[in-house]
Amino acid sequence: MSTIKEVAQRARVSTATVSHVVNDSAHVSPQLRKRVLNAIQRLDYKPNLVARSLKMSRTSMLGMVVTDITDPFFAQMIRGAEDAARKHGYLLTIFNTDDEFEREQEVFSLLRSRRVDGILLVLAPSKRTRTHLRSTIEAKIPVVCLARIPRGFSVDSVSIRNRQSARTCVRHLIDTGHRRIGFIAGPAGVMAAEHRHQGYLDAMKERSVPVLPELIREGDFRSASGYKLGKELLTQPNPPTALFVANGMMTVGLLRAMDELGLSCPDDVVLGTFGDRGVADYLYPHVTVVEQPSYEVGRQGAELAIQRIRGELPKNKRTHIELDAELQVKESSLRKAPRVAAG
Repeated sequence: MSTIKEVAQRARVSTATVSHVVNDSAHVSPQLRKRVLNAIQRLDYKPNLVARSLKMSRTSMLGMVVTDITDPFFAQMIRGAEDAARKHGYLLTIFNTDDEFEREQEVFSLLRSRRVDGILLVLAPSKRTRTHLRSTIEAKIPVVCLARIPRGFSVDSVSIRNRQSARTCVRHLIDTGHRRIGFIAGPAGVMAAEHRHQGYLDAMKERSVPVLPELIREGDFRSASGYKLGKELLTQPNPPTALFVANGMMTVGLLRAMDELGLSCPDDVVLGTFGDRGVADYLYPHVTVVEQPSYEVGRQGAELAIQRIRGELPKNKRTHIELDAELQVKESSLRKAPRVAAG
């Protein structure tokens, strides 16, 4: 097994320089850093991570907590976080809560016992007091919230401009001539879902379209709720001619319900969704989607956590990054509403 001294000799630097590169503990010029990293790779040098973590009071580990690892939105977010963590020499460990508050509590307890350096968190929906989050912050473990921002907590965050983006999609549906626009919303208590709901209401108000309570249903961001609520909306005596859905997984469920009802899109109902292009491109017809930059949410969240760990951000000021989502118009919303005959 190679030693730090052998790495230093091969790279023609001091052992202190090798240590600074490995531990990221001081500035090293790009040229020297490249020589050290090449020598480490050539010699297959493996630093003693246990000793290093004891010496530096760091483990070079980030914990990432998401609500549904099967959702393509979170899969891309994880990929972005993993790429950023790896670039900085951090190991990313991933946990799934299935949107269960109790599971989130358990995961936080485990991450604190493993002494992770920071946590990336997608909140599970709940109105209960998050004492586990507060105690983690008080223990000075950096927490960066992704996509869903908690009320009453001072944490760094990376999120989407949900309200504006939802408004843009609903405006598009209205501008194709539709007035009976149904909405499958996300769960109350999740700020992102509430902002998307508000965006729906904003667009309807701006275009003077009546908001009909019978055309609005609250889901839980999962496929099963999209299926159930889609059937409820589409089997009404006077169903909506257009639907806006608050996320991609509920859209998948909705399309299954439409198939069972013998309805097609966009011939029978047009559709727009807030979600991920990775889902929309695999559905037929291709679905009009407010495309979220999920990879960037994860990547920038991990970068933010590492900056906080290294003390590169102001101690008494939290950083909040908001990213734009882009409307991608596809076949699912390209049918104009039929004209209603006068008289």
